[in-house]
Amino acid sequence: MPQLHFYVPEQIAERIREKAEASGLTLSKYLSKLVCKEFERDWPQDYFKRVLGGWQGEPLERAEQGMPEERELL
Repeated sequence: MPQLHFYVPEQIAERIREKAEASGLTLSKYLSKLVCKEFERDWPQDYFKRVLGGWQGEPLERAEQGMPEERELL
């Protein structure tokens, strides 16, 4: 597994160490989870083409919504 090296200000480094310790993780494992989580947010390649473009049936139509309900004021 590749190793990455980077620099942050001392104040940020201390906060990262504190969060890693509070999470019960090593500093390396904590940072690894943060980075991986960031990249997992992306949609997989061709996701919309495969999922939405893969519809084979009749076109979908939105049902009538009607008027919004009236609610009592709090």
